[in-house]
Amino acid sequence: MSLHRPKPLRIVFMGTPVFSARVLEAILARGHQVVACYTRAPKPGGRRGLALTRSPVHELAESHEIPVFTPRSLRGEDEIATLSSHAADVAIVVAYGLILPKPVLDAPRFGCLNLHASLLPRWRGAAPIQRAIMAGDRETGVMVMQMEEGLDTGPVALIARTPIGDDVTAGQLHDVLAGLGADLAVQALDALEGVGLTFMPQPNEGVIYAHKIEKAEARIDWSTPALEVHNRIRGLSPFPGAWFEADFGRGPERVKALRSTLQSSLTEASSGQPPGAMIGDDLTVVCGQGAVRLLEVQRAGKTPVLAQDFLRGLGAAPDRFL
Repeated sequence: MSLHRPKPLRIVFMGTPVFSARVLEAILARGHQVVACYTRAPKPGGRRGLALTRSPVHELAESHEIPVFTPRSLRGEDEIATLSSHAADVAIVVAYGLILPKPVLDAPRFGCLNLHASLLPRWRGAAPIQRAIMAGDRETGVMVMQMEEGLDTGPVALIARTPIGDDVTAGQLHDVLAGLGADLAVQALDALEGVGLTFMPQPNEGVIYAHKIEKAEARIDWSTPALEVHNRIRGLSPFPGAWFEADFGRGPERVKALRSTLQSSLTEASSGQPPGAMIGDDLTVVCGQGAVRLLEVQRAGKTPVLAQDFLRGLGAAPDRFL
């Protein structure tokens, strides 16, 4: 008796950043049939913003000769009709950036599956990776869920978990989760082509929203405990980057802190220095409780450097960071 693979699913992929592109790449490598890609419209970029920059998903889709659509909204009748015309079996949505109205959610035969980078219902919303680190979470993961009209409220089918290391940055965790997410999305599609997916509703307890990172949150407050400062630094690295000010002889200058580690044995009382003071010769900074040692920093308009190179280039370092 001969065995044959069922007719491949017709997939619409919706995503925008590098995280999404990693998932799309894995889906294509598995041999799944992606009939259309939806992504955010190109944005002004390059020198003086004269060139339009396409999203990573846009670039990848075009390299595979997949039709690309960049609507600014999916609420219009024309946009809904176009999406329906793809006759998709399922839509895979990964950090797309647009709200999907109910007609779009219902258009594919199996609906829309979302890959979300948290352990739902914790960290629903826009910035789950950053918020998990800033809150000091010890574990996170990715989930495949059925999309509903609510924000990340749908039932979950698949989960992959990963620990969050003490000094892991948002950029490093992003890459780990992108790899896990790519594998999980492929598993979900393989299951749909075979036995199907089983969904479980999310718990009603433990709902927390990962609100968009606001500019004001990026400034380091050295009067807060060292653990909070450390989590803010790594949670906002590499973008937008937690920052402080220092005077190197020409007035206050903004400096980003990109990596740090805790020096919890040092306190304000034991060091005799106020929050923000530099102590020792290794870029250790006093906090409200304890201290952090900065490992990598970036001055305005410069490239990131290790702490020792930063100090070597300063000559006379300021006594205190603001």
